[in-house]
Amino acid sequence: MKRREFIKGAAVAGAAAAASTVISAPALSQGRKEWIVASSFGKAGILGRHLDAFADFVTAATGGELSMKVFHAGELVGAFENFDAVESGTAQMGLGAPYYWAGKSNAISFIAAMPFGLNAQEQNAWFYYAGGIETADKIYNQFGMKFFPMGNTGNQMGGWYNREINTIEDFQGLKFRMPGHGGEVLKTFGVNVVLLPGGEVLSSLASGAIDGTEWIGPAADMGFGLYKAAKYYYFPGWHEPATVLDGFINLDAWNALTDSQRAVIERGAAATNMLMLSEFQARNDAALQALINEHKVDLRKYPDAVLNQIGARAGEVLQDIASRDALSKSTFEAIVKFRRTALRWTNTSEGAFAKARALPFKFPG
Repeated sequence: MKRREFIKGAAVAGAAAAASTVISAPALSQGRKEWIVASSFGKAGILGRHLDAFADFVTAATGGELSMKVFHAGELVGAFENFDAVESGTAQMGLGAPYYWAGKSNAISFIAAMPFGLNAQEQNAWFYYAGGIETADKIYNQFGMKFFPMGNTGNQMGGWYNREINTIEDFQGLKFRMPGHGGEVLKTFGVNVVLLPGGEVLSSLASGAIDGTEWIGPAADMGFGLYKAAKYYYFPGWHEPATVLDGFINLDAWNALTDSQRAVIERGAAATNMLMLSEFQARNDAALQALINEHKVDLRKYPDAVLNQIGARAGEVLQDIASRDALSKSTFEAIVKFRRTALRWTNTSEGAFAKARALPFKFPG
């Protein structure tokens, strides 16, 4: 469905919901479907709550014609096993993060986030109005799946450490949890990068199995209790300026739906994408203040010299990954092309306004 047909799809979804109130129960039961949805994330917290809300929305908006049974990480399959479950048809839908599937595709991590790449607003503009969903579908279709953006963390924090990062040499020898392209960049500075599901991060950090970790941002990180095992909290999240979660659907299951059911899923995924981002935005500052003032976390900014070196290396690493196959190259080029236009507009609009708002004039509150 083209993005310009998005509102039309919402109207179809509303009509389906309205119709469900007058269709008889026997008629509904003849076409009723139940999907299994397998998540990479736990039930508790922002990610799990929004997936449950999505499932409830689809069930209600289709009048129960399409119901969804959610299994959070470890309830049906492991956190990193749901992609295979959906590909095989064991589950009809999954929720994860595209860089979790880097072992299956060189191109797929570009869909999640790119170091020094697009922010959340730019990312959504690319997906919905500049061919981003269609670009992602070229990757996911190889595995018999349909892609939707279905959540965004916004700009993440740089990570938790038990040592200061003052120079690029301070990364040498660290055992650090960071998925995606950010991890690939850190490897070039001598970091032993570890990929762990969320449920194992705190215990690994506390035991010394890893020396540091990134997760998401203050609201999620405080909920995980990461402040209990690390002292320094660094920003900005250069590695993930915005991270999209992927709703991936088995193509056979998707094609078996009616047009109105597909419209409900598209509308529900888009709403989940926006609402999750909004909740992170609403909660992060209060959580950050609690981390600093109540839990005595030492908030640190990466030195500009370190960021400059990481940025230069990130460009080299991304180009190397993009050169490995034609699909990676075309995906990377599509994002970089949009990034150029986004930078011009963002710097003229949001960037300039942020600087203006920070000027020392008096303002209420």
